Amino acid sequence: MEEFKANRERATDVYSKRVKAGKRTYFFDVKSTRGSDFYLTITESKKRFRDNGFYYEKHKIFLYKEDFGKFIESLEEAIAKIKEMMPDYDFNQVSEEVFEDYALDDEENNGDLKWD
Repeated sequence: MEEFKANRERATDVYSKRVKAGKRTYFFDVKSTRGSDFYLTITESKKRFRDNGFYYEKHKIFLYKEDFGKFIESLEEAIAKIKEMMPDYDFNQVSEEVFEDYALDDEENNGDLKWD
């Protein structure tokens, strides 16, 4: 556990992609370790409200290179199964609400796409 914490503290951000999806935002962050190894973190963020304002609830997955193949294969299988069970659903549809939320978030954050 201590080794995990030490490696995490030394990680350097290499690449980040934000995906706004309705009330959720997903972050795909590539990080490098001190030993020039790379891994991916996938973070789901949801804006939640309290009496005194709001906060972001986050869930994070660390994905290491040796697991990429198994992860992608299983993800593709799961998505194919959902599509098979919902043949009439348009999985490419995008609502205008998503774009409106995206624009508002960018204005609130001065266009800053990164957070930890």
